[in-house]
Amino acid sequence: MYRRLWARLLPLAWGALAATGAGAQAAGELTLRQAFDAAWERQPEAAAQPAREEAAAAARRAAQGWLAEPAALELRTATDRAHGNHGAREYEAAVALPLWLPGERERAGRLAEAEQQALQATLAAARLRTAAQVRDAWWAWQRAALEHGLAQDRRFSARQLVADVARRVRAGDLARADQYQADGAAAQADAALADASAALAAARLGLHALAGPALPPSGGTDAEPWPEAPTDGAQAQHPALRELQARAEMARRSADLAVVQTRANPELTLGTKRERAALGEAYQGSLSVGLRIPFGGGGRADAKAATARAEAIEAESLATLERGRVAAGIEAARERAEAARAQREAADQRARLAREVRGFIEKSFRLGESDLPTRLRAELEAAEAERLAARARIDAAAAVSALRQSLGLLPD
Repeated sequence: MYRRLWARLLPLAWGALAATGAGAQAAGELTLRQAFDAAWERQPEAAAQPAREEAAAAARRAAQGWLAEPAALELRTATDRAHGNHGAREYEAAVALPLWLPGERERAGRLAEAEQQALQATLAAARLRTAAQVRDAWWAWQRAALEHGLAQDRRFSARQLVADVARRVRAGDLARADQYQADGAAAQADAALADASAALAAARLGLHALAGPALPPSGGTDAEPWPEAPTDGAQAQHPALRELQARAEMARRSADLAVVQTRANPELTLGTKRERAALGEAYQGSLSVGLRIPFGGGGRADAKAATARAEAIEAESLATLERGRVAAGIEAARERAEAARAQREAADQRARLAREVRGFIEKSFRLGESDLPTRLRAELEAAEAERLAARARIDAAAAVSALRQSLGLLPD
């Protein structure tokens, strides 16, 4: 009778839980996207992003200037006060203007533009790496929450079974050994619930370490959408590839700039001078124009250019290797997602069959046609099938999330 009452109340209980879950979601239930946004705000790259963007913009403005370096002011004075003191005086002021080498300004501008693009690509790759950490922590939390919920259900069922067996022991239908066996199953369910509670707390703390302790205590389980089939140019937009390609482009621009920077920058000097030969004479003024041309850098310039070329070659090679790794990762993630989807369907079918078998055994147990071991075995098999089916659903959702990660997509 009690089992029949529980069978009637179970749909109502699930409806109440669903309504509670919908209310929690309306009240601000945590989503994967919200967890990622909170985690990214805590990353050092996000904190330093405005300053780095300002530095990149300043470097680009400097490359667009008319001077290679800031102008310098030179002041000089001369007197014969220490030698004869005849009143000789000389005052000179000049401005030194560093000039661009031929082709240097244009190539410096291209390098500054490449550095700015590399900064954006680096930030995009950092966001994707953060997304990978959040996704791992998120689905670990979801699995732990699932195991905890199933452990609670198992404990509830075990307690109800203890009460059912006790009633039949008092009626003389079952032996005292059956009561002990039911009590042992309840104790095992209590231990499993304790382990699940500890695992859930650890998973929640792991997510909070990434996204902050101010997150809501519960989260939704909606899976990310299955990604569309990537186009031919979609792989080139992968943040990891874009980062390496931007670095390679920056290294090439740096090598091009090193080719023309074979010497220090020449300087144009504009100055004025006032002087007198002795006390009482009038000051004489003059203007001066000078040009300072350094000699070539020799081995130092060659070493700088060779180093820049080596960095460009290394960055291009890394980009080529990463392109193959990304392609292989996408294919492997797609295969795992397809397999997880098939496993979810098989687990759902097994859970459905196990529920039907448990219903048959419960009915025969109430009629006295089945013994307690058979009833316990049916309960355990149904609970395990339900656990595996729920776990398969979480694994399928996590596999889709991993597929989106391999494609370079952020949480949606």
